[in-house]
Amino acid sequence: MEKMIARFQSYRETPDDRHLDVLDGIRVLCILLVGWFHIWQQGWLSPSFTIGKEYISLDFLLRSGYIWVDGMLLVSGFLLYLPYTRSESKLPGIVPFYKRRLIRILPSYLLCVIPLFIWAWLEGKYGTTADAIKDLAAHLTFTHTLFPFSYTGSPINGALWTLGVEMQFYVLFPFLARAFRKKPLLTYLGMAAVAFGYRYYVSACQPDTTLFINQLPAFLDVYANGFVAASAFAYLRKKLGPEVDGKAKAMFTAMAVVCVCALMQIARAQASSAGYDMLRQGQMDRRFPLTATLACLMVCCAFSFSGVRFLLGNRLMRFFSAISFQFYMYHQILAVKLREWRVVPSAYDSPWAQPDQHWQFWFTLLCFVLAIALASLITYLFEKPIARLLRKKTKAEQG
Repeated sequence: MEKMIARFQSYRETPDDRHLDVLDGIRVLCILLVGWFHIWQQGWLSPSFTIGKEYISLDFLLRSGYIWVDGMLLVSGFLLYLPYTRSESKLPGIVPFYKRRLIRILPSYLLCVIPLFIWAWLEGKYGTTADAIKDLAAHLTFTHTLFPFSYTGSPINGALWTLGVEMQFYVLFPFLARAFRKKPLLTYLGMAAVAFGYRYYVSACQPDTTLFINQLPAFLDVYANGFVAASAFAYLRKKLGPEVDGKAKAMFTAMAVVCVCALMQIARAQASSAGYDMLRQGQMDRRFPLTATLACLMVCCAFSFSGVRFLLGNRLMRFFSAISFQFYMYHQILAVKLREWRVVPSAYDSPWAQPDQHWQFWFTLLCFVLAIALASLITYLFEKPIARLLRKKTKAEQG
């Protein structure tokens, strides 16, 4: 109990600039919403409940759940740029950055891609051997977002497109970060201009936007908003001192509430879009306001009342944040296979369409439980041990 009280009291202090506790919770919420959307696509369970006489439906959050991928990339941009906000420190090296990213991503990515590729090949999901080799080559080079056969047509794992975008961004990041540190406004406007220009081109010139909506140029303003949020956090942390006073906490908490309300309105507007073309167009149109608002929320939560920071940065959130990478990689393919294998029995041939609410509930619960269990096992038995081993090896090679 004393440790818990001491931990809660620590949230009264100005947050650390090396680990921002509230980002654990925000990252987890974004990934869980995306995961819930993908599981909902298989089970079609839309939760609702009544408080008093008020009927509340969360259907809009599920129907728009895919937009929170933008939030995941925003958090990535924030965390990547945060070390560059420490003016007294030496700029992180470019080659060490690439090594750290490869150590973080590549082993787990290969563990996911190779077995699923072999599985798909053995199941006859590829027309020819050449098709299989092309798909595998695109995934191994993180260029699978660029080709229809490996983006929308791949039987490996549809959720992996975001890792393609991330790895492509990692190539540019050290140079964009250095440019942003020297000329923040010019770099920000440049990144935003590329993103807005690209999305305008896609909307105006591409009759089918499927392949184009989630390419790296379309997310450059998202990453730029992450840079700005990291800079704003670093500035406020220095300005507010070792402990934020009550009035400032009240102001930041109130602003956080406003941001949450705005985000819910954006999600509702996106959920009301009808048809795939309007869904994609709405996603592109709302990408900037969504991530700008979420960036503001991240900074406000960092300086809010202790209760807000505790809700977003407690041990449970830290645990889910630790396994979130693996959860994201496996949740969708797991849900697809659980429905395909009819693991949860039902009296109906298509219980997701009938609908069989008993089946929908247990199917959704099973998807989450198994995805969390699998993510935990891979995180603590593979990802973390391999990362420690590779970091030790890298340090030994450096001397």
